[in-house]
Amino acid sequence: MEIWDAFNKSADAFSPNILRVSFMPSLPVLVLNSGSSSIKFSAYEAGNCERRKLHEGAVDGIGTDLGTFWIKDAEGKKLIDQSPALPNRAVAFKLVADALHSGQFPPPAAIGHRMVSGGPTVKENQLITPALIDEMESYTAFAPLHTPIAVYIMRQALLLFPGVPNFVCLDTYFHRTMPEEAWHMPIPEEYTAIGVRRYGYHGLSYESIVHQLAEQTPQRLIVAHLGNGASITAIRNGKCVDTSMGLTPTGGIISGTRTGDIDPGVLLFVLRRIAAETPNTADAADKLEAFASKKAGLLGVSGVTNDMRGLREAIAQGDPRARMAVTLFTRTVAKWIGSFMAVLGGLDMLVFTGGIGENDIASRAEICAGLGPLGIVLDPTRNNVRGEALISAESSFVAVRVIPPAEDLMIVNHVVRLLQK
Repeated sequence: MEIWDAFNKSADAFSPNILRVSFMPSLPVLVLNSGSSSIKFSAYEAGNCERRKLHEGAVDGIGTDLGTFWIKDAEGKKLIDQSPALPNRAVAFKLVADALHSGQFPPPAAIGHRMVSGGPTVKENQLITPALIDEMESYTAFAPLHTPIAVYIMRQALLLFPGVPNFVCLDTYFHRTMPEEAWHMPIPEEYTAIGVRRYGYHGLSYESIVHQLAEQTPQRLIVAHLGNGASITAIRNGKCVDTSMGLTPTGGIISGTRTGDIDPGVLLFVLRRIAAETPNTADAADKLEAFASKKAGLLGVSGVTNDMRGLREAIAQGDPRARMAVTLFTRTVAKWIGSFMAVLGGLDMLVFTGGIGENDIASRAEICAGLGPLGIVLDPTRNNVRGEALISAESSFVAVRVIPPAEDLMIVNHVVRLLQK
């Protein structure tokens, strides 16, 4: 109970830009961020107004005979570097738990979990209980690629780290400020009443961009989180007013293996073909989900890969399908930027983030190529960079920046805020 007592003494306020804490000189906070085939984690010392990274690591390749497991210290030195068989998520998470219990790393005083979607009823970041996990699991359909492993790890964390408070931090939390006209879908009210609406995702990434900009956050901001999953959000005065992803992360922009927004008639056409060979309704729905979420997007169009680096290599070798996949991607991103400029009534700053947004120079140039009439002009020399930078030309009416996300830091901040309660 000492941790809770210490935190109860603190009454400092939290804001997206300023965090003042006065509870204890050192509080190791573990962050767990799970994906469909990976578990990423990091630990921060949170105390006395500081956030200092202690270590970070990942288990990747879950479901394969040759995965990777590594942990680095704050300076980037490899402390663990293994290539184990990872037949399932149980083996993968046990590697992480055993390493963190080895005595080589400070034991966590609190744990924060990234959760893509809590469904229509779990809207706030909060303390995790077994009942809360059950509630979030009941909405697996809202993020079918992410929820199963996330709830598994939450249950395991409660067992393997007894007495340590665990907190869920939602990607949907940042988007809760959208007005109803942004989240309401054009469907019968009976479906809206049971939670069918636009939720938006990548919220921790967007929140971290606002946090990093701090007092430089402009009134009208668009952030493009571009990676294997891609989305765009319109932000006014630091708050979300619209976003591209919808009920699930499959909506919005074409991404690695997801369709993005698509004519519903296409799904009905595909479903009828599936149903002709798969009379069982549940099995047919699973096949349709795989079509839209795992076999489409950059992978489906190119027939080569869902990785932008591989697509660029294929384009250099003259592959027309790879070129089409990338063109669809960059064209769609540009269209969303233009539409969100209309929502915001103009634009002061555009930020690229995520793996593609930070590192693919050509994608940024192609996205902005046709946006000159809207005041967005890149400087080719400034854009020839990977990582944080100002890449807009002097003549650009809109500042264009590259800022890496800091999702783990935002989770730590939320954990501290929630512990203070």
